[in-house]
Amino acid sequence: MDSHTITITPTTNEAIIKFESNHFLVKNESYEFKNIDDAKPSPLAQQLFYLPFVKTVYITQNFIAIERYDIIEWSDVQEEVKEQIENYLNSDAPLLNIESTQKKVPVTVYAEATPNPSVMKFVANKKLVVNSTEFKSIADTADNTLARQLYNFPFVKEIYADENYVSIQKHDIASWDEVTFEIRSFIKEAIENGAEIGSSKHEAGTVKKEGENIELPKFENLDDVSKKVVEILDEYIKPAVASDGGNIVFDSYDENTKEVKVILQGACSGCPSSTMTLKSGIETMLRDMLPGKVDRVMAING
Repeated sequence: MDSHTITITPTTNEAIIKFESNHFLVKNESYEFKNIDDAKPSPLAQQLFYLPFVKTVYITQNFIAIERYDIIEWSDVQEEVKEQIENYLNSDAPLLNIESTQKKVPVTVYAEATPNPSVMKFVANKKLVVNSTEFKSIADTADNTLARQLYNFPFVKEIYADENYVSIQKHDIASWDEVTFEIRSFIKEAIENGAEIGSSKHEAGTVKKEGENIELPKFENLDDVSKKVVEILDEYIKPAVASDGGNIVFDSYDENTKEVKVILQGACSGCPSSTMTLKSGIETMLRDMLPGKVDRVMAING
């Protein structure tokens, strides 16, 4: 089993912070515990109530949220709480002592066209993945996953999943008019029956082309200009391309040539308008926001 890594995320309520895991903790359920007796179904929640500042514990999807009393500030204790949660989740102890029952969950899925005519975006009313993942071929998928099942359709070429949607790129043998309803119904039924998208066999979840994994650089190891590029992409570019069913990932920056290399995913990969987007949009923005530092943006898989 892959280990849990916890990230601390503030909320709009200063008394509540979220401890987000890189994996789902519970599916289709949410739990709220007000005190240690209330928390009997969760040994971890009971442990947390031994901390005198814990007022309420929430467990849902991929995070545990904790509301504190005003006797302390989160900045004083959050790292210790994070470590406690992370250690518990990576032990063999159960998160919940509730017998899970497989039940059908009402799901809505709708199809949404993207700027890439080969890609259709299928959006659900629930979170599907914790981390964005792409599958360049059936070889990237794991057994008994929705991603593997989707490749049973001969026209499915590539799959990209993020948050609450799946972007599917098709081969030219079929038109979306012919297959959209079938794919939408298939995804809806699979999610209702508890199917998971699954993670890519590539550890980073990012591939340049079929069978070729990309080792993405870690943010803390980047130079100052590269960090600025990543921040600009995350704040200004990614939300826009995500709405179109795609993603853009920073690959590298060359100080000598002033060239930024990126990886396109989902609807952005192979999109006829991606070159124009890179040049007229992303490249122009980086030039303006980092004058003298960036001259050109290239997609290494474009």
